[in-house]
Amino acid sequence: MECAGKKVAILVEELFNVHEFWYPYYRLQEAGARVVVVGSGSASSYTGKPGTVVRPDTVAGQVHAAEFDGIIIPGGYAPDMMRRYPEMVGLVADGVNQGKVVAAICHAGWMLASAKVVQGRRLTSFFAIKDDLIHAGARWVDQEVVVDGKLITSRTPDDLPVFMPAVLRALSS
Repeated sequence: MECAGKKVAILVEELFNVHEFWYPYYRLQEAGARVVVVGSGSASSYTGKPGTVVRPDTVAGQVHAAEFDGIIIPGGYAPDMMRRYPEMVGLVADGVNQGKVVAAICHAGWMLASAKVVQGRRLTSFFAIKDDLIHAGARWVDQEVVVDGKLITSRTPDDLPVFMPAVLRALSS
């Protein structure tokens, strides 16, 4: 139980990638972490891409990054929705600025760019948002997982088997 006693937020919004949500959700629980699903507050439940429904435990405006050891941001189209809510963007920015483990996969790099935490950071993402991240100041690379301090990024659901071990190592250190 390498993450016993750790508390990790997983962010959720409409059209989240179901693999990038559920794989970390259950893997963190297996590792002993307490997982809290944090929604934007726009709805009482969110539908993934394709079809899975998630009900958040709380909303971004009611929590603070200091309460968590880490924050996971799944991809899909959800990050484009998430970044429309200042409380969600602020939670991510505060997490990075407080030195928390912040992990983003696929399109979740949009949240990092909106939180203004990528300047000079080495990271990866789904290739289609590469230019967005470069314009935000990131040093983008095409690798299955990139660890830059406690900022962890991956490209696609195919990278989950290397993404989650990197997240778990960071949380347990």
